[in-house]
Amino acid sequence: MKIGFVSLGCPKNLVDGEVMLGYARDAGHEITPDAQDADVLVVNTCAFIDRAKQESIDAILEMAQQKRDGKCSRLVVTGCLAERYRDELRKEIPEIDAVLGTGEVPEILGAIAPSATPLTFYTKAPGTLPTYIYDADTPRVLTTPRHFAYVKIAEGCDYTCAFCIIPTLRGEYRSRTRESVVAEARALAGRGVKELLLISQDTTFYGIDRQERGALAKLLRELNAIDGIEWIRLLYLYPTTITDDVLAAMAECEKVCRYVDLPLQHASADVLKRMRRPGNRKTYDALLARIRERVPGVTLRTTFIVGFPGETEAEFAELEGFVRDTGFDHIGVFTYSHEEGTRAHAVADDVHAAVKRRRRDRIMKLQQGIVAARQAARVGTDVAVLIDGPSAEHELVVQGRLEGQAPDIDPVVYLTDCDPTEYRAGQVITARVVGARGYDLLAAPVGPSN
Repeated sequence: MKIGFVSLGCPKNLVDGEVMLGYARDAGHEITPDAQDADVLVVNTCAFIDRAKQESIDAILEMAQQKRDGKCSRLVVTGCLAERYRDELRKEIPEIDAVLGTGEVPEILGAIAPSATPLTFYTKAPGTLPTYIYDADTPRVLTTPRHFAYVKIAEGCDYTCAFCIIPTLRGEYRSRTRESVVAEARALAGRGVKELLLISQDTTFYGIDRQERGALAKLLRELNAIDGIEWIRLLYLYPTTITDDVLAAMAECEKVCRYVDLPLQHASADVLKRMRRPGNRKTYDALLARIRERVPGVTLRTTFIVGFPGETEAEFAELEGFVRDTGFDHIGVFTYSHEEGTRAHAVADDVHAAVKRRRRDRIMKLQQGIVAARQAARVGTDVAVLIDGPSAEHELVVQGRLEGQAPDIDPVVYLTDCDPTEYRAGQVITARVVGARGYDLLAAPVGPSN
C-alpha cells in the first residue's frame, strides 16, 4: 500500500513524522511523495499559533479533496492539531478516517490499515497527558537531507509560560537515556549523517527530570567522540538551565557548534512576568555575557514575542533597546497569537494587530542594520562551510552554512566561483567571505574539504 505523508510544524513534529514513516516502511508499505498516487494520506499537523493551525487545516482540506477526487481511500490526521482538536476535526471534516495525537505515534499502523474502522483511534482518555517518546530502536525514515538529522533527546515540557499550549499537547518533560541517544547518533553516523541537531522543548533541561546531574554535558562529550559526525548543534535552550558545564563542553568539544539558540521572548521585566517567564534585562545581560565569556566566538540566536497582552510602548522600547545593545546574530520575531487553552487567553488581547505588526517590523529593521555591520566585518575572513548542496534558487549555485547557521531557520552561505560538481552535501570546506546578499553571505572556496 502506498502512503503519502505531509508533515508541518517544528523539527520535533518532523521527528514524530519520520518515526511514523519508519513504522509504515517496516510493515511493508511504500512511501510516495505524490499525493495523487497514495492509497492512504497522512497529515502530521502543528497547532502552536493561529498561522500554524491555519496551514494545518488547509493541508487537511487539500488532502480531503485528494481523497474525494483521487485513488486515496483513507485520510489520517496526526500531530498537535489532532491532539488539541480531535473531536472538532472529526465533526467538521468527515473525510478524516482516523485521528492520532502526539502520544499515539506507534498506532499509525492501525490507523492506516485498510481494514480499520473509521474514527476509532481515540485511545487517550480525556484529561490525560501524552507519555510517548521514541528510542534508538524505533524505526525511522529520515526526511531531511541525508547529511543532517534531528535527534529528539526529550519530549514534553514542565514550564507554564502563559502564551504556550505545548505542555498540554506534549505532556510532562521526559528525557531519553543517554545510552539511547548515543546509540541513535552512532546509527545516524553510520548512515552518513554529518550534523546532529539536538532538540526538545528545553534541551538544557535534559536529564534533570531523571535526577541526572550534568547529563547534557556528558551527552555532548560522548557524542563528540563518534566517528563520522562533524557538527553537533543544540537547539531550544532555556535561560535558567544553561549551566557552566554545558558551556564548557561547547567550548572544549571540537564538534559541538558554538551556537546558542535561546528563545528569550522579551526583555521587559513586567512583560516577562505576565508571560510567566523568568528573568529581566539585568539577568539576561549577565547570562549573555557569561555565555560569550565561556564560549568565545559564540553565535547567539533568539526569538521574541511582540504584542503580548498589556505590552505598552515603553515596554516595547525596552525590548528594542535590548536588541540594539546586545547585537544578536539571528533573531525571529513573532506577533502574539491569542490561543485558547493558554493562561494568557483569560486576559484581553488588547494590542491591536496593526500595532503588533509595526513592532515586529521595527525590531526586524533594527536587526537588519546589526546584521549588515557584522557581515561587512566578515568580508575577507576565512570560514568553515558545511555544504548543503545545490541552491534551490539555481542548480549551478552551491549552498552551505557556517557553524553559526542552523538549517531552515538561519541565513545561508552561497559559494561563488566554483564548479558545483566538485562538492557534495555534508562536505566541510574552507571559504573566504567576499560579500553579502541580504542576510546571506557570499563566499569563494579557498581550501579542500576536511
